[in-house]
Amino acid sequence: MKNTVKLLALAAALTVASAASAQQTAGTWLGTLGINKITPKVDSGDVSAPALPGTKTDVGSDTKPRFAIAYMVTDNIAAEIDLGLPYKHELRGAGAIEGTGKLATAEVLPPTAFIQYRFLPANSMVRPYVGLGITYAMFQKERGSGQLTAVLNTGGPGATFKLDDKWAVSYQLGGTVKINEKWFLDASVIKTKLKTTAHYSTGQTQNVRLDPLAVNVSIGYNFKGF
Repeated sequence: MKNTVKLLALAAALTVASAASAQQTAGTWLGTLGINKITPKVDSGDVSAPALPGTKTDVGSDTKPRFAIAYMVTDNIAAEIDLGLPYKHELRGAGAIEGTGKLATAEVLPPTAFIQYRFLPANSMVRPYVGLGITYAMFQKERGSGQLTAVLNTGGPGATFKLDDKWAVSYQLGGTVKINEKWFLDASVIKTKLKTTAHYSTGQTQNVRLDPLAVNVSIGYNFKGF
């Protein structure tokens, strides 16, 4: 009886150890759901003439749900896709027109694909990681205000505009904290080097470097296969 109990205890210990080692091992899928705040770090060019010299743009932040799924290619290397809802940003006057208020709004959907390196063993309680990714920023629903028409200084009907969709490089620094063998917490900071051009219905243009910083916190679940 004692030997049987010992064998059962050993089998149970091996099962637990096996489950623990499967936390983020090769072949594991990691799904995360949380919130993400994007804050553009804007370096704006001037609106082309005949606008007032020094007519620049600033862009506000937005927070939306974020969903990501990753696949552990090896125990340390993962491929991740970040998805979510479009972010809505308010464009405000800056430079010579700072204080004029909201000029426009625009939405952007920035799906991103990362290759990550996850440090420490797969069953570690905490696993920091770094990632290098590519983002495709898709702009939509650009809407100008009366202030925008006034700033463009051309007269005529209300001004509209379009932002160019762009590819960009993203850098990621994050980490996971294991809750149990299936659930974990995930947090990361993502910096994207993004530059676009605004094309106004008046024929004027404006180059804007957005370089957004994203901060997100999520809860995750890991599983083997679908």
